Amino acid sequence: MSIALATGRARSDIEVISRAGLPLAEFMEESANALLTVVPFIAGCFSSTDPATSMISSTHKLGDLYGRNDADVDWARIEYGGEPDATHYDAIASAGHVAVGIHATTGGQVERIERMADLVLPRFGYVDEARVVFADRAGVWGTMSVLRGSDDAVFDARELAFLASVAPALTRGIRTGLLSQLARRQTVHPSGPAVIIFDSSDRIVQSSPGAQERLAQLSAPGADPLTYIQALVSGARRFASGASPAMPRTRTRTADGVWLVLHAAPLGGLGDRAGDVVVTIEEARPQEVIDIVAAAFALTIREREVVGAVLRGADTKEIAASMHVSPYTVQDHLKSIFEKAGVTSRRELVSRVYFDQYMPRAGSDLAIDGWYATV
Repeated sequence: MSIALATGRARSDIEVISRAGLPLAEFMEESANALLTVVPFIAGCFSSTDPATSMISSTHKLGDLYGRNDADVDWARIEYGGEPDATHYDAIASAGHVAVGIHATTGGQVERIERMADLVLPRFGYVDEARVVFADRAGVWGTMSVLRGSDDAVFDARELAFLASVAPALTRGIRTGLLSQLARRQTVHPSGPAVIIFDSSDRIVQSSPGAQERLAQLSAPGADPLTYIQALVSGARRFASGASPAMPRTRTRTADGVWLVLHAAPLGGLGDRAGDVVVTIEEARPQEVIDIVAAAFALTIREREVVGAVLRGADTKEIAASMHVSPYTVQDHLKSIFEKAGVTSRRELVSRVYFDQYMPRAGSDLAIDGWYATV
């Protein structure tokens, strides 16, 4: 098969897969198989991120890395706590790039990159890496790293251009995949937020009841949940040093469809407690879930306002009055929202935006703060 024909077929396959509504892990696996026909690699990692913060929220290993998690925490420490370079995902996105090759970026001196010198080369023997950022106007939804060994050719300009060309479709698939796993009713769950405290050497020194249960919720085949935790810890240290403008946080979805919020903050302390970082893991509040769902549907600011009003039970006239627009404008917004969300009525919209993503716990009543009462 010619290169042109293979490229066209792979692009078409990825376009179809991105619109199939596959759950995230399945989408990542299927699209990676399509990419392999045009951009061969021996190992890789597909990750989702929180578009509001670009912090990692899930991973799916590819090729030789599938099932391995022995270097995940070290990777997170370097990626989120090391000295930034042009191949860090944040730097790629900030520069307006989509796909970069490490060999091409460094002129073949890949050991100049901390990640390559301290981790990838000595532990795995991979000599080149292509990195792709999947972003839209809402932020970065995911990233991908694919790697090659010493017996393989380096990633060339044609391959990097292909990765960049299919990034919009892959971004769509990640957004859709985040919403495709329906929430399942839970009867057993941790009570309240879980707290984990790390010392200056990134060792866990204290944790609250329920912390292990929360970490178990975050577990996935071949992925160490401490990867996401270490990313937050490293981000908190960068914030404490003034190198980062905001404390790190991420929203992630568990295998049973529950949305969690993870955030980290540096703690003040003296002596051997200086440099401690606290990580909190808790179920996402309804508004946090609604916000990421609205972003995944690519709703405009005004459309998000309409969705919020619909979820509160407001009718068209009430929405129009609160937004200072005509009822006809509200109807136009609703038509656009229905098309983006793939629904035909307000009832379906409420189900798609709220109940599909946020099913109440079995037997839990609402407390006075609007949150589920602990049981």
